[in-house]
Amino acid sequence: MEHEMDDDLNIGRAPSQDYNADLKSLDSDALVLAGMGYKQDMKRNFSVWSVLGVGFSLTNSWFGISAALVTGINSGGPILIVYGIIIIALISCCVGISLSELASAYPNAGGQYFWANELAPKRYANFASYLTGWFAWAGSIFTSASVALAVGSATVGCYQLAHPDLVIVPWHVFVAYEVVNGFAFIFNCYGRTLPTIATVALYTSLCSFFIILVTVPARAPTHETASFVFANFVNNTGWGQNGIAFIVGLINTNWAFACLDCATHLAEEVARPEKMIPIAIMGTVAIGFVTAWFYSVAMFFSMNNLDDLFNTATLVPILELFFQALGNRAGAIVLESLIIATGIGCQIASHTWQSRLCWSFARDRGLPFSGFLSHVNPKLDVPIQAHLVSSLIVAILGCLYLGSYTAFNSMVTACIVLLYISYAIPVLCLLIKGRNNIHHGPFWMGTVGLIANWVLLLWTLFTLIMYSFPPIQPVEPGNMNYVSAVYGVVVFIIVIDWFVRGRKHYRGQEMRHEEINEHLAESEAEVIR
Repeated sequence: MEHEMDDDLNIGRAPSQDYNADLKSLDSDALVLAGMGYKQDMKRNFSVWSVLGVGFSLTNSWFGISAALVTGINSGGPILIVYGIIIIALISCCVGISLSELASAYPNAGGQYFWANELAPKRYANFASYLTGWFAWAGSIFTSASVALAVGSATVGCYQLAHPDLVIVPWHVFVAYEVVNGFAFIFNCYGRTLPTIATVALYTSLCSFFIILVTVPARAPTHETASFVFANFVNNTGWGQNGIAFIVGLINTNWAFACLDCATHLAEEVARPEKMIPIAIMGTVAIGFVTAWFYSVAMFFSMNNLDDLFNTATLVPILELFFQALGNRAGAIVLESLIIATGIGCQIASHTWQSRLCWSFARDRGLPFSGFLSHVNPKLDVPIQAHLVSSLIVAILGCLYLGSYTAFNSMVTACIVLLYISYAIPVLCLLIKGRNNIHHGPFWMGTVGLIANWVLLLWTLFTLIMYSFPPIQPVEPGNMNYVSAVYGVVVFIIVIDWFVRGRKHYRGQEMRHEEINEHLAESEAEVIR
């Protein structure tokens, strides 16, 4: 396979001292990566199916609907979920197209921070890239935290259903959260098994979806009417305006389609990434919509008491729905166990994603202690230090739940919006530079891509404002939406690190271009000799 090499692809970091291999000895994918200035540190063990497995296992839309039902069921009831999925799926198509175009043109594990660095005006390129990298990594951290909390809550909910006298308190969920996080950490410590784990997680999710989709409607003693599923709006938020309640509840369905950039950070671990990554991204959106929508409709038809979902002692509405449909606790726990198994696969994928983000950003000195974080263990084939540090931060974030029951809502919101911002920055830079002024990859949508870019930018602005609203009224310290505080902390850390370290040491566009040109000249001279 031939790759076009032009000025837009002669980019990268300073190669290591032992990186003096003859470029002619590299395969085509490694050659493109070398042209970007990066050494092939990771082995290309992933196939398109295993990349899709990681991507879908992380996004896992039907699992997201199940897990985040607690944040959305009060803000619109069935209507919110059924129509919210359609709205967010259309927006996610635009997000997927925008990411796929850039991933096809610039197949690099750095993803959005790398794109921003190459597309932004030179004067602002380093800071734009630096912001993007930090927002992306922070978003991945909050994603792992929200998934761990969802799976931990589901696990504790199952125990409560089996022991009705138990009253769930925050520390129960906190312990389960840490166990799930530790479990996912262990599974990501050996690189060669990750493609297999990703494929198994994909099939586990799809099989679990099918089993629940068939079992619950078939066993439900009664079924709701079509008007209940498609026309019943419920507002238990305290907001006087149903529109605000609906928008706040959209966080639920939006979370179910988050993290679409996951596959882009595996670009250096799959062959022909300029084609395979777009397939994985758009496949994730397609599978996510089909599974999430049909799952939601089937579940709402199968319930018989919506009020019990609002007030369940398990704190897990979907588990209460299973109990209503099956009529016995053991059966409900078995079905919820399938969701937990799917969630663990999601958490493993999230750890894979966050570690690659941390590692790729650190190799361009975007993070403190970059020399430590950018190391790839050759035996494990994993950036183990980046993985360890990311996992420890996720573990620390679990403490937030001890102080607020709405911590899950804040984590979900931070995950969504921080990632959208990290997508919006390179897309905005692309529009400023001109869509036709860059090297186009095999996936390029022309006018459709331009529309998708603008939809992504407008939706990012919308979520940044509207998703900061408190989920319920009246607002109290225990139910406040603390996501604005999260934004403040993240921005504070970024600004301090930029002025103390980043602006001097970050390896940005101009430095990388100079270094790769020097290295290519040296390599050509060696070949001639």
